[in-house]
Amino acid sequence: MELGFLKPLFARQGPWASVYIETTRATEDAQRIQKLREREVASQLIDAGADAYTVRAVVNRLAGEPVSGAPPGRALFAAGAEVVLDIPLGASPAATGATWSFLPHVAPLAGLRGDEPSCLVAYIDHTGADLELRDAHHREAVGQAQGREWQGRGHRSIPADRYEWHYRNKVENAWNETAGIIATELARQWPESGADLVVLTGDPRERRAVRNQLPEQMRAMTVEVDSGGRSPGASKAALDREIAQVREKFARERLESALERFRMGRGRPGEHRESTVDTGPGEAAEGMPAVVDAVRTHQVATLLLSPDGSDAAREVWIGPGVDEVAVQRGQAEAMGVHKPVRARADDALLRSAAAAGSEVLLVPAGVPGPSGGLGAVLRWTI
Repeated sequence: MELGFLKPLFARQGPWASVYIETTRATEDAQRIQKLREREVASQLIDAGADAYTVRAVVNRLAGEPVSGAPPGRALFAAGAEVVLDIPLGASPAATGATWSFLPHVAPLAGLRGDEPSCLVAYIDHTGADLELRDAHHREAVGQAQGREWQGRGHRSIPADRYEWHYRNKVENAWNETAGIIATELARQWPESGADLVVLTGDPRERRAVRNQLPEQMRAMTVEVDSGGRSPGASKAALDREIAQVREKFARERLESALERFRMGRGRPGEHRESTVDTGPGEAAEGMPAVVDAVRTHQVATLLLSPDGSDAAREVWIGPGVDEVAVQRGQAEAMGVHKPVRARADDALLRSAAAAGSEVLLVPAGVPGPSGGLGAVLRWTI
């Protein structure tokens, strides 16, 4: 899970109302069930000490949701009488849950939002490409790349004479120029899009020409799919299936790679690694003290969370700054935090990881992961 979307939560002070609610509408009494859920959320927040203005903001937002066509679930985060984030979930929460705490309770998002990589998709033909951004929840058209077009483009038979040969070369040169225009536009949009993958669809020759002109780093994250295309009659269903398979494969391989780097780099279970040491590529942190140190000093490339681990729900001490997190109160005070407060370890670590641009991967139950459920693959250090 990429954490950039959480930054608005950490740019302001709490306390926070955090709500996880199932929102499917498959029954005839859906409206009645919706009202009951709203009351349950309000009751839980009031019991937890939330102010009336923030409770009202949450309930009003839930009441405005359509009775049909909803995602499986939603997560709402509110503070100061305002809903700051309203996030559709890819899976239903096991139960309605509403908490009131100094930090937003964001940890459940790792398992509920879905870890499907986002894709920048290019629908390519000989005149240019339509670009689309897809994530786990929606797709959005993000522009076009238009190239030069020559009459007779696509004519690939053996020319009858040198004049036709010259003409065909013009057509081929025009296509290569168009491929370069598409590649340039993809390279421009990719960093800002936040996409994990670039997906090229269209004629094999045309998409291959675009891929060959992408920057090397992008080519490594680019895949070509056979289904779909730019023409109106292209099969959307087949393309959706292919992209789903590509995303699933990418997510699986990303987790396997991170776990392999973690296993190679970690010490003994629970060993505390000094974060100030030049750890080198692929080194790992495991156990609460080591992971807290690594996250606080922005060393974490990938934070690993196991849902069945014991450390995630443990309390740490934090201050208002995103990097003010410590295992013990005295450590937080030594950092200059005047009034440390308790917070869940997973929420505090995710706050620091979001500020550092780290990614978070959920280790499924039953898959060997970090001891205690918290681990990290560290960045290159100099």
